[in-house]
Formats: sequence, C-alpha cells, structure tokens
Amino acid sequence: MIEVNDKERASVAQQSPQETRLGTASTTAEQQWYSLHVLSGQEAKVKKSIEQRAKIEEMGDLIGQVVIPVERVSEIRRGKKVEAERKLFPGYVFVQMKLRDEKNKIIEKTWYFIRETPGVIGFADGDNPLPMPPDQVEALLRQVREGEEKVIPKVAFAVGDRVRVGDGPFLNSEGVIEEIDPEKGKLRVSVSIFGRSTPVDLEYWQVEKIT
Repeated sequence: MIEVNDKERASVAQQSPQETRLGTASTTAEQQWYSLHVLSGQEAKVKKSIEQRAKIEEMGDLIGQVVIPVERVSEIRRGKKVEAERKLFPGYVFVQMKLRDEKNKIIEKTWYFIRETPGVIGFADGDNPLPMPPDQVEALLRQVREGEEKVIPKVAFAVGDRVRVGDGPFLNSEGVIEEIDPEKGKLRVSVSIFGRSTPVDLEYWQVEKIT
C-alpha cells in the first residue's frame, strides 16, 4: 500500500467534501478529480477503455466521470464550413475517482485499474498523486462546458488582417478586418463593392485569412 507524508495528508484533508457533477468544481469524500498523463493521440482510447472496464468490472463506486477537454473549431475549406474538435490539453485525461481511503492511503484496486489501462503513462503529478484543487477543477469543467456550447475559428484574427469571404452573397470577395466581436463571434470586414469600400458583418467561419 502506498502512503503519503504528513504534509500531503494535511493538504488532502483541506479538500471540501461536497457533491460532484460535471459542470461544478465541488468534490466528494468518495470521488475526486485527478489528471492522467497518457500517450499523445490516445486520449479518446484511454477514456473509452476506462469507461468500459469500469462498467464491466462494476467499479462505479471508485471510478466516475472521464473528461477530455476540447474546443470546437471551424474553418472554410473548399468553400464549405468545416467543424472539428481540438484538444485543450493534448496528452492528458481527467478522471473523477476514489483513489484514497478514509485513512488517506491509496486504494490499490483503483491505482492498478488506472495504471494498467493501455495508453496511460501515469498520474500527472507522479506516484503519490493528490486531488486537483477545487479552483483547477472549476476551471477545467468551465472549459468543458464552453467547448460544448460554442465554436471558435481555427485561425485567430486581428484588426487589419486581409481575409477572403468563403460564404454568402460576398463569396470570394477580399477585404480587411475593421472590428472584431469575440463575444458574438463576428467580424466587420471592409470589402470593395462596385468600386466602393463597404463594411459588412460576417461570422468568423465565413472568412479565411489571406496569408
């Protein structure tokens, strides 16, 4: 059985035993959030393996949610809007689990379940892992929610960038970005219409940067 020193024990004892669910930063005395270092490109495979094995081995009391924070990005490709997912933390998977017992000792069943998962390199903070602090959990789950709710442009835009319109009535027109509204995901682009410079409002995904 792996044990922790007094300093680490005191740190864990300060964690708040509140209810946990996706979308909140609270944790329970039963299950808390930990980060795993995994082989890059195998994040989804690790997530699926943990979820399936936990169900087969009836480990619902020890293994909770498994999260891979992603953001949805969009771009114009061959005149069409294309959406894809981009991992926020490549090489990492976050798992809600019961890793320590009432005496703060690591539970071997959980430990070996995680370590024997194909693609898992180990816990992100080493062989004596501690739960993620509540503020980190809150930030993590907020990123998960935002990734589900909105789409961002694959390419970052700046005022003054030259762009080409890839959708709508101004298809193939070129112009210069005058304003950016990140809250609404819109751009004001100055395009030439009948020889006159005219500002038009477009969504991020409707334009592509001219390099």
